[in-house]
Amino acid sequence: MSATVSSHPQPSPEPIFETLNAFQRSAALKAAIELDIFTAIAERANTAPALAKECGAAERGVRILCDFLVIHGLLTKDDSHYGLTPESATFLNRRSPAYMGSIANFLTAPDVLDAYKELTASVRNGGSVVKESALAPEHPVWVEFARSMAPMMAMPARALAELLSARAGHKWKVLGIAAGHALFGINILQQNPNAELTVVDWPNVVQVARENAQKAGVVNRFHALPGSAFDVDYGSGYDLVLLMNFLHHFDPPTNEKLLRKVHAALKDGGRAVALEFVPNEDRVSPRMAASFSMIMLGTTPAGDAYTFPEFERMFRNAGFQRCEKQLVPPGVEHAVIGHK
Repeated sequence: MSATVSSHPQPSPEPIFETLNAFQRSAALKAAIELDIFTAIAERANTAPALAKECGAAERGVRILCDFLVIHGLLTKDDSHYGLTPESATFLNRRSPAYMGSIANFLTAPDVLDAYKELTASVRNGGSVVKESALAPEHPVWVEFARSMAPMMAMPARALAELLSARAGHKWKVLGIAAGHALFGINILQQNPNAELTVVDWPNVVQVARENAQKAGVVNRFHALPGSAFDVDYGSGYDLVLLMNFLHHFDPPTNEKLLRKVHAALKDGGRAVALEFVPNEDRVSPRMAASFSMIMLGTTPAGDAYTFPEFERMFRNAGFQRCEKQLVPPGVEHAVIGHK
């Protein structure tokens, strides 16, 4: 009798090994950003000896680091010469107008990484077990967030202002909730000279937002209400309320409470706009949006990546008439827009 050959591939431990070592990818990218490897390659220092000299590092260290980045798709290699991929050329070359290397400062900050040292306990608990979570009042991590993550949000901030038809020039009164760097509101001011922006955030974060408004030349139309988004009196009569990357930090009842407050602050016909990672209803696609729920599990007591039907329910329960979803370039997050 002849042996039957299975058509199924043999299982491999490779994905297990790679996942358990995935921390090395974070460390390698952060090291390359700190050494300015990508900028040096863009400026033609593209061999290990040349990079070692340019970046002030050991040739062996640079060779191993760059080979590792080739393996993981952030560099190319032809013989002994390294090159940039389209992504690293666009986002990691310091001379690029779309440079966002500063995001490593926040995404690998000790406060963020420490949240995952107790992930088993967080899974058992259903939320972060960190004693002082990032949602604690005036947590310094949000100043780092405002400074480091702004470059990543520059493109979607411009795109969202265009999506909302800011250039039409209507006399808008805009409120930014937990505004952080405030680039979303600032871009509306830049595109609409008749708009006024009021931001709500902790006092130390508001200072960063004010600096950005000053740099953008719109500080004369920038106002601030320092404090907690849940406690500050917003006032009323707003045309737009921006909730950028905020609702995912909380459970649905908490979001509905906040959205009711937002609804009351809007004029009739006004819009509340949330920017969010919105997974499909299967919760495993698209990859980046669906994976965001793990960030919330590790760093918040009850946050999540919500599907659009879940957002629709929250907005409806808060009094909004209807809700729509719009993909915001470069296509990572969606704007969820509630209409009063």
